[in-house]
Amino acid sequence: MKYCLVVDDSSVIRKVARRILEGLDFEIGEAEDGRQAMDSCSSRMPDAILLDWNMPIMDGYEFLTKLRRMTGGDRPKVVFCTTENDVSHIAKAMDSGADEYVMKPFDKEILSSKFGEVGLV
Repeated sequence: MKYCLVVDDSSVIRKVARRILEGLDFEIGEAEDGRQAMDSCSSRMPDAILLDWNMPIMDGYEFLTKLRRMTGGDRPKVVFCTTENDVSHIAKAMDSGADEYVMKPFDKEILSSKFGEVGLV
C-alpha cells in the first residue's frame, strides 16, 4: 500500500483528504505544519505528499525546498493543495519541486486525477 502524508494546518482538510485518499488505497499520515512534516519524513519517507501552502511554523514552500534536499526527498510525488491561485504561486510551487497543483476546495475526482497524473492511482 502506498503511503501519503497529508500536510495541512486545518484538521477538517486533513480529515476530508484522509477519507478520499484512503478510498484510493493510500495509507495516510498527517502533519499540521511543515516542521511536523519534516519530522515525519525523517522517520518514514512517503510515496506522496498532499501539501498546503499557508501554514504556521513552516509553510509548504519552505518544507518542499527542504524535503527535496533530504536523502530520498526527491522520491515523493508532491501535490500542492492551496487557495493560492495566482500564476506566480503556481510557478513557484512547480519550480520548488511540486509535481502537481490543486486548488481548494477539492473532491475525490480532482485528487484521483492529480495523483493519477503522477502515477500513484
